Amino acid sequence: MTVGVVMLVHNAFDRAEQVARHWSAGGCPVVIHVDRKVPQPAYQAFVKALSKLDNVRFSKRHRCEWGTWSLVAASQTASEQMLAEFPDVTHVYLASGSCLPLRPIEELQRYLADRPHTNFIESVTTEDVPWTVGGLSLERFTLRFPFSWKKQRKLFDSYVRLQRRFGYRRRVPQGLEPHLGSQWWCLTRQTLSAILEDPDRAVYERYFKRVWIPDESYYQTLVRLYSNMVESRSLTLSKFDFQGKPHIFYDDHLQLLRRSNCFVARKIWPRANRLYDAFLATGEDAPSLAEPNPGKIDRIFAKAVERRTRGRAGLYMQSRFPNPDWENGKTCAPFSVFEGFADLFDDFEGWLGKMVGARVHGPLFAPGRVHFSSRQRIYAGALSDSAALRDYNPVAFLTNLIWNTRGERQCFQFGPRDNQEPAWFMATDSNAQISVITGAWAVPLFHSNLNFKDIRREAARLQKIEAEHLHVLRSPHTKARVRIWSMADFVESPMEPLQTIIDEIGVRHPRRLTEAPRMVDLQGFGHFLQNLKNQGMQPHLMGDFPASDRQGQAQASPRKPYLVKK
Repeated sequence: MTVGVVMLVHNAFDRAEQVARHWSAGGCPVVIHVDRKVPQPAYQAFVKALSKLDNVRFSKRHRCEWGTWSLVAASQTASEQMLAEFPDVTHVYLASGSCLPLRPIEELQRYLADRPHTNFIESVTTEDVPWTVGGLSLERFTLRFPFSWKKQRKLFDSYVRLQRRFGYRRRVPQGLEPHLGSQWWCLTRQTLSAILEDPDRAVYERYFKRVWIPDESYYQTLVRLYSNMVESRSLTLSKFDFQGKPHIFYDDHLQLLRRSNCFVARKIWPRANRLYDAFLATGEDAPSLAEPNPGKIDRIFAKAVERRTRGRAGLYMQSRFPNPDWENGKTCAPFSVFEGFADLFDDFEGWLGKMVGARVHGPLFAPGRVHFSSRQRIYAGALSDSAALRDYNPVAFLTNLIWNTRGERQCFQFGPRDNQEPAWFMATDSNAQISVITGAWAVPLFHSNLNFKDIRREAARLQKIEAEHLHVLRSPHTKARVRIWSMADFVESPMEPLQTIIDEIGVRHPRRLTEAPRMVDLQGFGHFLQNLKNQGMQPHLMGDFPASDRQGQAQASPRKPYLVKK
């Protein structure tokens, strides 16, 4: 029982030499194909380094390029030489220069000896391939691909569009059903020689030379013609990321590779000294009969793909940040936004912090500066209170704040005077709890000492901004938990809305409110609104405040804490 190894090499010749010596020492004949693009001095030095090994050969060279027929031609030439010069070879194993044997060669030989007629090659129909990423599936067999996908991308795409436009379709040779799979295989001598000596080989080659990525379909398709003993799997461990690019194994993957029980792995980083030293060392370990099982580590790679594509909730990372809607959750934790409460109540921030035990900030998006809790100048994660820095990217400012303080609920004030850029972001964030008292922005104007003409102009501006914001909050795209009260309704019965807000924040020990925040003096507010109407401005967001101001008079005396009986 002899296993022959065909190696396709184009770089890292020191590692390729090391691996070739390992195969040779294990009794495996080796035929090496070196890319013709490799300079002649480097090639000659590589040949000289292995010239003393009797069972190592070098095949005719082809100029290889990814995704083209040249890779198939290279494997054909090397395989023909293998079968011709080593008649004792019963299986041929295709590997690359970056492949690394993970188990003793004796175990591979024993494994194949127990399965003398089995071909190990991934071979599935196009309908059953889930790993076609960013490319073509069935069309790779029905269109022509004379241009390089990597070096002539514009010509490649233009020619594909042209063929689609005119409905061009290639005819698959009679008797063939296209299959796809990994390019790394292990075939029996009988099957491989049948493929290479087929009378219709020229017909098949003419067809596959214009198939896209033929090294993933040529052997995978033809093996179905000549053998019924096909195990549709590769003995080589190779993993790909969500973009279809191969994972590279480094030194810290040592235990991971051992757990796979696979015979060979690719791609190995050329400088992974620990991996090469560990797996190429000759030892007296007891032979293992374990079945290759790359599925044992699939969970780790699946988690890596998820971390790469989805990431952690609320964390914006380099691999996803430029792509809108690639975020895994807009923010990482729940937060609360209060609009109008600080205008209606004295020291609302202090009262709320005492009630819920959360971090309560002022207006984070105020024009002048960021009003952090306790008026801090620098907050968690080195966030500055500079309005200029914040306004460079207000959404990123908010997401950073929530991320830097995860584990502690953040509450802050917001209103029509503030930067409105984060409004849509907060409305579409399922972590946001937004509570709004409409029209409360008029209370500071009511208490201001401005000319009434200026008050009317400012009131009209703020009302327009808040009306647009309310339209956003009532949008069908809103995912935040939103509660909206008109100022008149809220003032009439404030305890019930406050209790609802406290309950939704979810304090650890929920209890009925026994203390209300002190409401500002609203005596004369109804008359103030009537004056705005008389000046031609319609303040419709406050609700129905009577001009007689009975409601304001009811608030004239200072409010005291009171108990609410059940």
